[in-house]
Amino acid sequence: MKKTIKDYNLYNKRVIIRVDFNVPIKDGVILDDNRIIASLDTIKYAMNNGAKVILLSHLGRVKTEADLAINNLEVVAKRLEEVLNHKVIFIPETRGKNLEKAVKKLKVGDVLLVQNTRYEDLGNKLESSNDFSLASYWASLGDIYINDAFGTSHRAHASNVGIASILPNGIGFLIEKELTILYKAIKKPNRPFTVILGGAKVNDKIGVIENLAKIADYILIGGGMAYTFLVAKGYNVGKSLVDKENIDFCKKILDNYSNKIILPVDNVVAKEISSLAHTNIVASNSIGSDDICLDIGPETVKLFEKYLNQSKTVIWNGPVGYSEIKKFENGTKSLCNILSKINGTTIIGGGDTASSVINLGYKDKFSHISTGGGATLELLEGKDLPGISVITDI
Repeated sequence: MKKTIKDYNLYNKRVIIRVDFNVPIKDGVILDDNRIIASLDTIKYAMNNGAKVILLSHLGRVKTEADLAINNLEVVAKRLEEVLNHKVIFIPETRGKNLEKAVKKLKVGDVLLVQNTRYEDLGNKLESSNDFSLASYWASLGDIYINDAFGTSHRAHASNVGIASILPNGIGFLIEKELTILYKAIKKPNRPFTVILGGAKVNDKIGVIENLAKIADYILIGGGMAYTFLVAKGYNVGKSLVDKENIDFCKKILDNYSNKIILPVDNVVAKEISSLAHTNIVASNSIGSDDICLDIGPETVKLFEKYLNQSKTVIWNGPVGYSEIKKFENGTKSLCNILSKINGTTIIGGGDTASSVINLGYKDKFSHISTGGGATLELLEGKDLPGISVITDI
């Protein structure tokens, strides 16, 4: 058990909250504010308990001067002000006299958002390398540190591990919820426990597959990674994506867990990855040499449905088709529909899967949609998350 925000007297204290406002923005417009909304409970609790709230977040990656303008948090500050229904003081820099003066002027209940922490990555990557001097500077602005950015907790950065190593610390409500739901699903799942794994490459999920194969009852595999498994079974997959370096790994998994691994039996194929491409449905043992498999087929949907309907716990990580193109999103959409109706715990493992199910209109149809992509994956691998491990135990 970790200390939480509730373990501290916040009144008149400068409380630094590391939030995750890494939201998609296009032409100055936020496309999905789910992560901002998810942070509100912790922010409001701090405000209502008399804290002077200082928010830190990253946005995108900053490698060049041009990235500074693209990844400016000002638009996020405006959106936060709207959903919080409270003035948000935005400081367009990550350190300096203006920031220090603004912090000194904070009154009880005020909220201040600091510029993108990854501005400090330009040049020497001070944020991402957990630079001690940077962490110390940020820590000097506050009295208490709260980590509520689950999506970055698998990274050891100055704005999470660094500050937490210096100040009295705890986790916020978002991380507390993520850990409670995910740990229960992994360690004490109601069974049958089924995992759906999609996405492009096996290499990205080797640790997840190894860990979950031991504890899940079934693993349903779709997306690009399914075709490396089919090659491992001796199938021809045409020009489909294959992670050649991990064919032997897939063979080993199939040998050891043949009763658990469920692969596509048919597929939506095309000759090119295009919204204009002509498509066919072919059985997995009949894929042509020029075919590219881009989605699971209707018989696979029925097969997966058989396992999902009997499941009491389901974790889904990775789209099962090339869902960026509408004609290849049917598999993912069909699974959303099936999962929305089952009587059990359904968890979406963040990242691309979360974006897909939200874009398809299923945002409120699951037990939990995680705010972490990489963090959720590492938790599923059984790894410790540095941003949480550093937090004081009760």
